[in-house]
Parts: sequence; C-alpha cells; structure tokens
Amino acid sequence: MLAVFKKELKSYLLSPIGYIFIGLFTLMFSLLFYITVFKNNYVYFQYAFYDAATILTFVTPVLTMRMFSEERRNGTEQLLLTSPRSLVSIVLGKFLAAMVIIVLTICCTLIHLAILCHFGSPDLKVAVVTLFGFFLLSSAYVSFGMFASSVTENQIIASVLTIGVFIAMWFLPNLNNVFSMFSLMSMYTNFPSGVIALDEVVMFVSFTILFILLTIVILQRRKSVK
Repeated sequence: MLAVFKKELKSYLLSPIGYIFIGLFTLMFSLLFYITVFKNNYVYFQYAFYDAATILTFVTPVLTMRMFSEERRNGTEQLLLTSPRSLVSIVLGKFLAAMVIIVLTICCTLIHLAILCHFGSPDLKVAVVTLFGFFLLSSAYVSFGMFASSVTENQIIASVLTIGVFIAMWFLPNLNNVFSMFSLMSMYTNFPSGVIALDEVVMFVSFTILFILLTIVILQRRKSVK
C-alpha cells in the first residue's frame, strides 16, 4: 500500500492536478469567505463552510476522475491488476493519497480562521467540528469519485457521473424526508452548527467504506476476466 500511496501522491504533487484542486478550492473558498464575513458581516468561520461543500461537489472529480480510468486508457491497468500487491492495498493507497491532498486543502483554509482570530473571537470549538465534518464529507466524496473512475475508462464520464450523483443527493430530501439519511449534504449541515451526531459520523464512514469496497469488487471482477 505504501508504494502505491507514494506513487499516487507524487502524481498529484509533481503534476498540475493536485495544485489545480487546491488552487480552485482555495480561490472559491476565499471568495465565499469574503462575501460571508466582509459583505454580510458574519464573523463566523463555519458560515463559509456551508457553501464550501458545494465547491467540493464540483472540484472533487479533479482528484478522482483519473484514478483508475487513466490506468485503463493507458493500458497500464493490467500491470496494476497482475502486480503482487493486493487490490485492497492498491485502492487504499490511491484513496489515502487523495485524502492527503484534501487535508492540505483544508490546511489552506486555516489562514481564513487566523484572519478571524486577529479581528475577532470566533468559536474555535465550532470551527474544529466544522472542519471535522468537512473531512468526513470529503472522504465520502473521494470514495465515490474513485468508484466512478473504476467503472469507466473515460475521465469525462467519470467526472460527470460523480457530479451528477452528488447533485442528485442534494434533492433527495425534497422527495421524501426518508431520503435525508442518504443525502450527504443533509448529514453535513449539522457540523457547521457545532453538533457532532454519532449517527451522522457512522453514515459518513459507512458510505466511504461501502464505495471503497465496491471499487475493490469492480477491480476484482475485472482481474478475474483478464
């Protein structure tokens, strides 16, 4: 797993991909932060993260769309599947490398928290809870994006599928309240309020694990066919 993790992390850091993701998110978050804090006079770090989840919806494919689809397109998937490394280590290595980029991106937002601390007294406890919730949401998004990349060799299709499913999840609660438990956005909204609900944490973790496992299943089936 460590070898795959290092390889993937290098691919993010030695190519524009990782920097494009971090740059896009930070730029858009900074704009939201300016509008929220300076235009609307809300001196609360967590308020900017209500809309930051929307940003994540559209930029996550930058990280995930190439994970496995590029391997298939370049013809290197067979080498990957027949390598002595287990499929579990391959999938986890790719997933963790993407999560490192997510963590670096979250760290970039701390400068905005520092600005608020300089000019006011934001609730640090709520800020930490918000960041924790955003991390859980990010891990769920990355796991699904990775799964979408594993089912197609076309990166555009993988990104459209990822964004399409995320957007569909926004509207699930509007169909019926029962679907709220399947909406990642609905589960996330309590975190910026400073509330950590165990059931929501469990749902995020379960969602992440589910699509990591589904990705492994997809690769296992493809490996058995080769």
